[in-house]
Amino acid sequence: MAHNRPNPDDRSDNVEKLQDMVQNTIENIEKAHETMQFSSPEERANIEAKNERREEAIAAMRAEMKDEAAAREHGYQ
Repeated sequence: MAHNRPNPDDRSDNVEKLQDMVQNTIENIEKAHETMQFSSPEERANIEAKNERREEAIAAMRAEMKDEAAAREHGYQ
């Protein structure tokens, strides 16, 4: 029986991971905008709502990036 041990907390690349996530989310928003021109009004409304949630997620990821960058400057391990 394997023992499940948690992985050590490696925050060294969190800022970079978050930046990649922000970039991917921005690309998804752009792709969704392109799709909207071929969508029905109902689909368009759904896409707009999803893009609003994506914008909120980007804001949260950017705030977390600031926190991680500050933690990095203060020498977390």
